[in-house]
Amino acid sequence: MADRDSIFARIPEHLPEELFERLGGNDRVRIERIVSDGHASPPGFWYDQEQTEWVMVLAGSAVLRCGEDEPVTLRPGDWLELPPHCRHRVERTAPRTVWLAIHYR
Repeated sequence: MADRDSIFARIPEHLPEELFERLGGNDRVRIERIVSDGHASPPGFWYDQEQTEWVMVLAGSAVLRCGEDEPVTLRPGDWLELPPHCRHRVERTAPRTVWLAIHYR
């Protein structure tokens, strides 16, 4: 039987930190759900990942900054592909923002 669920299921009412949940993948691909509730990256913190990350906002909204570029606002249906070592950070998120993230090599 295939696994089946809803990406909007079982979101905790209170999220003191962003929720990262692995949904599937293997040693080359990781698929995860991220739930943000007004969260942002800590001051001065930048993600710098070994793999490519493809992200889509499914609900809510978020503002991301990639290096020195202008911030990008993502709304439901908007996606962004971040190549390896693309320094990026989350400037802000709306309450109950749900992301789909795919990390791959």
